[in-house]
This record gives sequence, structure tokens and C-alpha cells, in this order.
Amino acid sequence: MRWNPKSKPNPEKVQAIQQALQVDEIIATLLVQRGIETFEQAKTFFRPTLADLHNPYLMKDMDKAVTRIETAIANNENILIFGDYDVDGTTAVSLVSSYLRSFYPNVATYIPDRYAEGYGISYMGIDYAEDNAISLIIALDCGIKSIDHVNYAKAKNIDFIICDHHRPGAILPDAVAVLDPKRDDCSYPYDELCGCGVGFKLIQALAENRNQTIDDLVLYLDLVATAIAADIVPITGENRVLAKFGLEVINSNPRPGIKALIQNVKKKVLTITDVVFIVAPRINAAGRIKHGNEAVALLTEYDLDQAEQFASEIEQHNSDRKELDKKITQEALLQIEANNEQNRFSTVVYQENWHKGVIGIVASRLVENYYRPTIVFTKSGEKLAASARSVKDFDVYNALEACAEHLEQFGGHMYAAGMTLLEENYENFKSAFEKVVQDTIHPDLLTPEISYDAEIELTEINPKLIRLLKQFEPFGPENMTPVFYSKNLKDSGYAKAIGTEEEHLKAFIKQENSESFGAIGFGLGNKLDLITNQKPFEAVYCLDENEFNGTVSLQLRLKDIR
Repeated sequence: MRWNPKSKPNPEKVQAIQQALQVDEIIATLLVQRGIETFEQAKTFFRPTLADLHNPYLMKDMDKAVTRIETAIANNENILIFGDYDVDGTTAVSLVSSYLRSFYPNVATYIPDRYAEGYGISYMGIDYAEDNAISLIIALDCGIKSIDHVNYAKAKNIDFIICDHHRPGAILPDAVAVLDPKRDDCSYPYDELCGCGVGFKLIQALAENRNQTIDDLVLYLDLVATAIAADIVPITGENRVLAKFGLEVINSNPRPGIKALIQNVKKKVLTITDVVFIVAPRINAAGRIKHGNEAVALLTEYDLDQAEQFASEIEQHNSDRKELDKKITQEALLQIEANNEQNRFSTVVYQENWHKGVIGIVASRLVENYYRPTIVFTKSGEKLAASARSVKDFDVYNALEACAEHLEQFGGHMYAAGMTLLEENYENFKSAFEKVVQDTIHPDLLTPEISYDAEIELTEINPKLIRLLKQFEPFGPENMTPVFYSKNLKDSGYAKAIGTEEEHLKAFIKQENSESFGAIGFGLGNKLDLITNQKPFEAVYCLDENEFNGTVSLQLRLKDIR
């Protein structure tokens, strides 16, 4: 691990915000690091309101989308809500379909089969629309590059509205409306929405058109917050507002499907991290192991007993997913060692019978292991399909673009992408990708980095600091949980390795004049020797509240020690 302090913000700006808010220097520093430099910006950050959401009609083509949907309703047309099979797609389909059905019955949903159809808009989906006399398809979290599919639908007199958040290509599909804040010609003030977030802007515009207010849409925010958490989009601006109020819905009055997924969780208040690790993998498991339709059925179910039945089936899919993910990761690691590829700049592995639903997770596991851009391929019909994952600050999408001649198709963003290619092109692609990464990646990026926000003394940790840090939530990209650095630490003599394989570290840590703090270091069990027998050490850590048997205590969540 490389430990790097974040660049120190301008001292005058820190002092100004410190005086304006009457807070400690630590809090002022953290705010300026996040681009919050004025009282007004701090007020919006600490007290976000639904009034902070932008006018949805600022998004290019929003007026066209609303007009076409209202025309469909007036003419009693059948509408199909189409979305990707991951969390972002299935929550978006659940959101838009349940909103429209609240006043219009002729609404169907469609999630493509990961194996038979693959990612994005499919010809099978369009044929389904034709067979069911559907004349309008609203595509969510996909479609921005589906030029041929939209033309195919048009020839059948089926219109498309596309709601996407991925980068557009040079040509946009010939749809009635293309809602994508990343369009070059779209001046919408915030372009980091997830697919479900774009879907929410669509229902917000429809609601305005129908004289509803934002308060009428709060009940849908549990879906939006789940998508924001799962899709790893920045928790800034509009996403932060949507995530904050969505978490409130999850904790107070979630829809039956989400309630069924979280009812066995023993925490009083779920954070965005809990949504990432508890809710999202289960919703994802449906599309990975069986079919994304099961996730939509769960998330649109209003009867709790039925939702609990769906949730128990999804729980089983999630268990199956864990088994597969473990097995394939082991096989991939063996393949890398057998081919003597441990010292490459990239990881590219392939086995034809690997389960397509978990290759993205396996790619993430391999990044954890070797820390380099990684692609995992499997056989999918006549072609090979793959998931790519990257390391911090390396754009894997750009690297794929440089190898496009070997690919059939690809899509995604900086840290995650998907692609297909012909089997005979696999070795050429593997060589080309390795060369692109080797030529473009900075060597430092091949070692994981912990960047910490500030150096502090343990004596500075007090209830007021914790209370203010809690107001920085929800945490996520570009508003990460603050990481602190402290030196001259000692364990009080009770440090031990815990866990079934003694993989974690538990300790009680103090500095010379401080009280002792409980500390937990996940995956740091092998560093126990560094701190035994009162040896001094330094640490990077987050401040955490540990809830055990109803008692809440403050602890340091160690990220690394040395």
C-alpha cells in the first residue's frame, strides 16, 4: 500500500469556512477538500433538501419524452419499460413502471436475459413488443449506442425513448427522445446521475406535467438510493440529495420488496454501505443466476408475504452466486500462475464454461489480488463475452477503445466495462490490451493507494467530531468516509488476530495522552506482530460506530498499519 496525504487545501479558505461555521480545523479542512468553501455551500451540503433537485426539463429532449408518453396514454397505447439486468437497470424499470401504473394500466416490463440476449436493447425485446402490440418502448440504463436496434423498431412502427447515463458514441440513436446528461449537447447541470436517476428525472417531469409535487415521488426514492449505491456513482450534487432522502425511505418506510431483503439485518439504521453490501448483491443475484425479471417482481410487489417469498428465492440465488464466484476466482488464479502471468501489466483470463453472471465479480476479486486492469472472458453463444474492472485512476474504457479493432462491441465507463469478441480474436486482443496498458499506465497506479484526509491526534477524537462527521453522510465516490493518519500509537496489550482463519486484527490503541480506543482491521490479521509487545506504530483509519448487542461504541476501523 502507498500512503499518500491528500493535498492540503488553501489555509485561508480553511480559516474562512472555520470561522463562518464555528467548527474545528479538521472539519473545515474536510469541507474545503470536498470543494465546499462558503457558508451557502456548507448549508446545502449539511442540510440537503428535495428543493435542491434541478428542474427535469433542463435535460435535453425531456419535453419530447413527456409529450410522447402523454400521447401514448391519451391514445391508450401499450408501453414497454425495458431495462438492463443489473441493479441500476432493474430498479429503474421498477421505478418507471410502478409510477406509470399508478395512473395507467397498459404498462409492461422487459428485462433481457443475460445469456440469451446479452446487455442492452435486444432484437428479441423489440420482437416481444411487436407481438404484444406495444408501440412505445422506454429504455432505461441502456440504449445510448443502440442505433441499429432503434432503427429495427422504427421499421415496425415502435417508438423509443432512451434514458441512459453511459457515454454516447458519435451518432445518437434515432429515438423520439434521448435523455442522457452525458450528451455533448445537453446542458443539464449535473451529469453523474445513474440510469435509475435519469428514470427519476423522467417521472419528475411527468409528475410536474400532472400537477404533482416532489412529495408525491418520495416513496420511489428507496429504489433510486439503491441504484446510486450499487452503481458507484459520485455522491455529490443531485445524487447526494437523492441518496440521502432515499436512505430515509429505506430506514422508515421501504417498499415491501426492500423490506423483505433487510428484515433480518440487526442494525437500527442502514447506511449506504449496508445498501452496497446487503441489498444490491441480492438484487443483482437474480439477473446473474436466474433472470432479472425476478428482481423487478420483488421490487414492484405490494404484498409483503409475496415479497418475502420472492426475497427467499433471491437469497438462494445469492448463495449460489457466492459459491460460483469463489470457485471461478480460484480457477482464474490458478490459470494466471500456470501461464506465469503474475508480472504482466494487465490480467486477461478465459475459460469457456465460467458462469457469465459472475465474471464481473471475479474480475473485481482479481483486481484485489494483483491490482491491475483485469478482464474475465467466458463463452457466450458463438462469441466470447467479458467483464472488465480497473484500478484507481486508470480508464479501462479508453484502453478498450484503443483495442476496438479486435472487439465486436463494448460499452461501459472508466472503471467497469463489458465487451464481446470472436474467439479467433482473443489472443490478439489479449496482446493488444496488455500493450495499451503497459504504454499508458503510470507505474504508481499498479500499487494500491490509501489517501488520507488529515493527520490527527487521538485526543482530538470526541463526540462532537463524530456528530459532525455523521452529517457528511451518505458517503461514496467524491465524498468518501474521511480517512485519518496517526503516529506514535501503541496497543494496550490485548491485540489479537480473529476470524476463522485469523485474517482480521482486533486491538485497543492509544497515544501517550489519549484514552484507549477499540480498533478493528479487516484483512490485517497478518500484521499482528507489528504491534505486539508495545511496539510503536502508525495507522490510517476511519472512525466508526460499532453496534453490538444494542450497545454503540466508537472504534477505529484500521485500513493499514506500519
